This record gives sequence, C-alpha cells and structure tokens, in this order.
Amino acid sequence: MSVDSKLNEDMVRPWGFYRVIAQGKNYAVKILHVNVGQKLSVQSHKYRSEHWVVASGKAQILLNDKTIISEVGQSVDIPLGSIHSLQNPYNEDLEVLELQMGEIISEDDITRYSDIYGRA
Repeated sequence: MSVDSKLNEDMVRPWGFYRVIAQGKNYAVKILHVNVGQKLSVQSHKYRSEHWVVASGKAQILLNDKTIISEVGQSVDIPLGSIHSLQNPYNEDLEVLELQMGEIISEDDITRYSDIYGRA
C-alpha cells in the first residue's frame, strides 16, 4: 500500500503543508513545511518508522519523553510505535525531509494523542 497523496501535490494542513516527492511499495519521501509557530499533532504509527532531516529552519522535536532541537543537516530517527511531534516555535519557516518506511504507508496510520487543531 502506498501513500494516499499524489506526487508533487501540496497537501495543505493547519500547520503548513506536505508534498510527496517519491514513493514506492514500502516507502515514501515527503517535504514537510511547518509554518512559524505551528506544530504537528503528538502521534504514533503502527506500521511505519520515519527518518527526518532538517532542510531549512530549525526543528523542535518531541520523541517519547525527550525534546530534541535539530538544525539544518541534522537528522532524527522516529522508530515504529514511538510517540512524536514536530514543531516550529522559531521565527522562520521549517522544512523537513521525511522518509517513511514500513509495511503500510498510509495517512490513516496515525494515532493522535493531542493536537492543537482539534484533530485528536
């Protein structure tokens, strides 16, 4: 199963947008664009792990019980089942390359624990 989005189409979200730039049977590569002051939900995935690389800006990452600050060129692995979130409390937009790998790659594979936009 592959992602539910079309290649190179901006998928608008309350926090910014994402764009799928490559996909295959067990992987997808996205660009996550997080606007200033915004954050993704606190979530986990049952079927996929993720690898994030900061391409521009600065990221504040929640990974289980740790907060990680990542700058351009730095990366973080998000293991299968871990509770995580990505946020941009800084003064410039954030772009992160996200490699998703797993048995099922789908936007339905999200368990939300909290969300400032009411999606939890």
